[in-house]
Amino acid sequence: MSTCGFRVGTNLWRLRSALPRLLLGLGLLVGLQGPPCAAFYLPGLAPVNFCEADRETAACKSSIALFVNRLDSVESVLPYEYNTFDFCQDSEKKSPSENLGQVLFGEQITSSPYQFSFNKTETCVKVCVKSYDIANEDQMKKLAFLKKGIELSYQHHWIIDNMPVIWCRDMEDGQKYCTPGFPIGCFITEGGLSKDACVINSEFNKNNSFYLFNHVDITLTYHRESERNGGIARLVTARLDPKSYNRSDENHITCDGPPMEIPGEYTDKLNITYTYSVKFEENKRVKWASRWDYILESMPHTNIQWFSIMNSFFIVLFLSGMVATVILRTLYRDIIRYNQMTSSEEAQDEFGWKLVHGDVFRPPRYGMLLSVFLGQGIQVLIMTFITLFLACLGFLSASKRGALMTCAIVLWVLLGTPAGYVSAKMYKTFKGVNWNTNFLLTALLCPGIVVIDLFTMNIILWVEGSSAAISFGTLISILAVWFGISVPLTFFGAYFGSKKKFGSPVHINQIPRHVPLQTFSTKALFGIILGGILPFGCIFIQLFFILNSIWSHQIYFMFGFLFLVFIILLITCSEATVLLCYFHLCAEDYHWWWRAFFTSSFTAVYFFMYAIYYFFTKLQITGMASTVLYFGYTMIMVLIFFLFTGTIGFFSCFWFVTKIYSVVKVD
Repeated sequence: MSTCGFRVGTNLWRLRSALPRLLLGLGLLVGLQGPPCAAFYLPGLAPVNFCEADRETAACKSSIALFVNRLDSVESVLPYEYNTFDFCQDSEKKSPSENLGQVLFGEQITSSPYQFSFNKTETCVKVCVKSYDIANEDQMKKLAFLKKGIELSYQHHWIIDNMPVIWCRDMEDGQKYCTPGFPIGCFITEGGLSKDACVINSEFNKNNSFYLFNHVDITLTYHRESERNGGIARLVTARLDPKSYNRSDENHITCDGPPMEIPGEYTDKLNITYTYSVKFEENKRVKWASRWDYILESMPHTNIQWFSIMNSFFIVLFLSGMVATVILRTLYRDIIRYNQMTSSEEAQDEFGWKLVHGDVFRPPRYGMLLSVFLGQGIQVLIMTFITLFLACLGFLSASKRGALMTCAIVLWVLLGTPAGYVSAKMYKTFKGVNWNTNFLLTALLCPGIVVIDLFTMNIILWVEGSSAAISFGTLISILAVWFGISVPLTFFGAYFGSKKKFGSPVHINQIPRHVPLQTFSTKALFGIILGGILPFGCIFIQLFFILNSIWSHQIYFMFGFLFLVFIILLITCSEATVLLCYFHLCAEDYHWWWRAFFTSSFTAVYFFMYAIYYFFTKLQITGMASTVLYFGYTMIMVLIFFLFTGTIGFFSCFWFVTKIYSVVKVD
């Protein structure tokens, strides 16, 4: 990367109250730093320069702080704050600024007592000692909670210089498996089964025992800048290895000995000493701009991603070929034949899609609900496109925690105007007259379902004491932004959308035409079920990685692939819907409005079915609360997917029908 290249970091906004937190998310800060063409920083954090303590200046610092994030588990959806567990805590408890996405995800980052000095190697540094006495009920509760966290495989998430500290271990096939987190400890069941990290040490072998990782070996790698800049350095990797040591003498601490074992039934006083070792290594090849690459070492998914893209590409080619055949051959031939008809006798011999020209634009039943879905679908579609485009450019990379969610929510709030406009205009096209009701449903129906779902799950999180629980003040602020910004913008769009409807190229008959009896292959349900298969086939591989990032706590970084798959999804939904719409019109079935929406939106049903399969085959989630939370969040994703895929199919079919009936003589 050149010196004039883009630098990506993290912009964390100070949020002092819930409402300002939401409003600050509407801002975008762009700053130029340094001399011209030295570095142009996209909204984010400039690199931090480090140097040895005896060379510390205003341009570089020697102290390195370690921050801790929430703890999570693959066996539980409930995350917990670091301070919920009885670990060593910083007395000052400094927390960096948070953005809206972090607040909603419960990522509450706080300082820790682990402090390092740049390029200073330290060994077996004592951090704190935690004591547990069976006579002290409060201490035993803390120990029981700690053991429960170990049993459920909860993991630490540490951060140094905005980088996740990763843990790598060797696998049986000779490869390394790296994860941006490391376990509290490991558990040997009563039957002698070693859970997760217990396999890394043969000394972890006693049944019904907990082994706590109370020591970490931290390795920080840095890249030394040119000596012209005073020999300043920038951190490029952060790794650690968790260890377990039982120290009998707190005054003479060594990093060896038997592991820190906690029996399942403990009946004595217990002291746990937490320590760390840190060393620094120079790396002349890796520069600061590409320092996040090391996190991808254990994620060799590029070949799988290209397979996914090629799979989706061939599906698009197949559909494009069929659509081209219909439009360029069959449909073109039909249009020429219809336009060459001169006598009434020839007109009586009409068949196929031209016969229903007087009914094809007849307003559908439940037009109010359909127009509301279309308005919300446009809102979600534009929001998704812009968010993925910005993420593809690097604005919303993994280094900016919570930025993706913040961007999506801010865009959704600001896109109330196109939602209201499209909904009102479609409703007027359907000859609706109650545009005020249409506006209220557009602004409140689908968002209301999401809010009720989130509030229900938030009650569960409150009861479980999870850090992901949103505070009451934040909930009030979300409602304030919804009603204070999104609803007025929706009204603004609905007001102008209700002034004019979409034009119809043909007149509508007063008496509806009878729809002939349909065969099984031309019935609506068969077409709807069939229409969702191909779009889902384009996304199911990418969907696996997205679900992994959400529920298995892996970093998602493949936004370029995701944006490409999103474009392919748009094309596939459009072509599949247009193709099936043409077949149904040829069968003289003019009820296409709802069918066009459901044909592509049925992809969301396959999405939900895959989420169920993923839950039972890929996850180890236990407990009723975690199960309810999983399906509660999944239903929100399914609803969003339902709206924007259905909207894609509908407007593709709407354009297609309008186009073909505008180029033939029907009177």
